[in-house]
Amino acid sequence: MAKTKKAYFCQNCGAQSPKWMGQCASCNEWNTLVEEILVKEEKKSWNTDSDTKTRVAKPLKISEIEVENEIRISTYDQELNRVLGGGIVPGSVILLGGEPGIGKSTLTLQVALKLPYKTLYVSGEESQRQIKMRAERLSQSKSNCLILTETKTQHIFKQIVAAEPDIVVIDSIQTLHTDFIESVAGSISQIRACTAELIKFAKETHTPVILIGHITKDGNIAGPKILEHMVDTVLQFEGDRNYTYRILRALKNRFGSTAELGIYEMLHNGLREVSNPSEILISQKSEDLSGTTIAATLEGMRPLLIEIQALVSTAVYGTPQRSTTGFNAKRMNMLLAVLEKRAGFRLGAKDVFLNITGGIKVEDPALDLAVVAAILSSNEDIPISPKYCFAAEVGLVGEVRPVNRVEQRILEAEKLGFEAIFISGNNKLGKRDFGIRVILINKIEELVEALFE
Repeated sequence: MAKTKKAYFCQNCGAQSPKWMGQCASCNEWNTLVEEILVKEEKKSWNTDSDTKTRVAKPLKISEIEVENEIRISTYDQELNRVLGGGIVPGSVILLGGEPGIGKSTLTLQVALKLPYKTLYVSGEESQRQIKMRAERLSQSKSNCLILTETKTQHIFKQIVAAEPDIVVIDSIQTLHTDFIESVAGSISQIRACTAELIKFAKETHTPVILIGHITKDGNIAGPKILEHMVDTVLQFEGDRNYTYRILRALKNRFGSTAELGIYEMLHNGLREVSNPSEILISQKSEDLSGTTIAATLEGMRPLLIEIQALVSTAVYGTPQRSTTGFNAKRMNMLLAVLEKRAGFRLGAKDVFLNITGGIKVEDPALDLAVVAAILSSNEDIPISPKYCFAAEVGLVGEVRPVNRVEQRILEAEKLGFEAIFISGNNKLGKRDFGIRVILINKIEELVEALFE
């Protein structure tokens, strides 16, 4: 007979407690412990042979460890390959999270249909007919992809043994349940147990597994925090519903960098890879308008040129308004204070609105100079040439500070046909001759003289 045991799990951090407490001892959150029933059995969902069970690992000197070339499986999606670090590593477990309706299932199904390998797509949320309709909408109904609608892990592993797929996709991990845990699907114990079984399967068979995960209202992956520690890679699929653009980020990656970024455009027939993000982040205008500048920024290792729009007007009400979209509001207030104190511009009684086009959020301090130029352009109502771009940080005393990897920013601006780029005079450039005019400035006053005098 199986032994039944009750335990209390924190809904915030996943910590286990033998008794109920008002405050979690791990994360100090109140009223987060929920009772769940655990059933422990010796039998496991995924069995291994006796050799694997009895094998004992031995310690080796680091010089004795043999290193082999890492083999990766291409997803035939350049943006996804970039974020993963070159492709999928055999035996890895990838967790993809995002808001409802953002396109997680569309992305994974689109990749599964492209792959020439045998792929098993397990869905616990949609029927086979619904997935078939989505595949036809993606114009990829003919592929080597197997569709299974199942939520019990025991049945899923039986089909895996029969089909022997090269890649397994689970949509989603919150819908799975195992017979060895007596709790509802989506609970902390069920998510942890099902993920542990899939990880054990992936490591022992070297079959990569892609898990789709739900998120909470706070934007975190639903379930215990240990879920993100268990998997090899955590990807975040994000975007604004009012825009068609989606951004894929790596929050954790054991086999690559977390600094890479993938950009997609949501169309009626699926997600389109955007190889040149600057084409969608810079609007095409028929005439020059004040308050608009171009900033050369970096998202991870990828250079981007984005458009910044500013509007400065006299405050109608008593208190001036400060509003930003895609940019840190506190940093804009700091830049306004620098312009007021160091450059002599009277902006304290004016409304200032700032927007980064395309619906993306950027934290790069190299945007400071472009933000300052856009605010001054709107305040003076003098347009700045659309062939100018900016890449520098602004300090509290009004100095223009250098930014990292400035040569990469210059080359990206040169490739897109810009005529001049404003950078800090303290940036160290090589002796290479650029096909774009590089304007060096050290103070905000020099920027004003170069643009408006």
